[in-house]
Amino acid sequence: QVQLVESGGGLVQPGGSLRLSCAASGFIFSINAMNWYRQAPGTERELVARITTSGITNYADSVKGRFTISRDNARNRVYLQMNSLRPEDTAVYYCKAGAINYWGQGTQVTVSS
Repeated sequence: QVQLVESGGGLVQPGGSLRLSCAASGFIFSINAMNWYRQAPGTERELVARITTSGITNYADSVKGRFTISRDNARNRVYLQMNSLRPEDTAVYYCKAGAINYWGQGTQVTVSS
């Protein structure tokens, strides 16, 4: 069955960096676009970054220039490098595979001094 396991979150000071990782299994990873979403308390889940099967990337305006999404098809993993973190980046971060209707448990990112 489909599994997505996010990791790499934590507590970081403003201006710091984190690298999130998502391990995927149960589907053909290489033929699916991969996405990172986030959800802060009291808000709707929002798309943060997307990478297509050919490596084309798209970002939400709020993270452009600070976040970088990448994928490793050999290891069935997608990553989110987050630099220059801000308090407003605090949220639970989730990865999602294309149109597959499955969500993992997410990983908490907290940006605070």
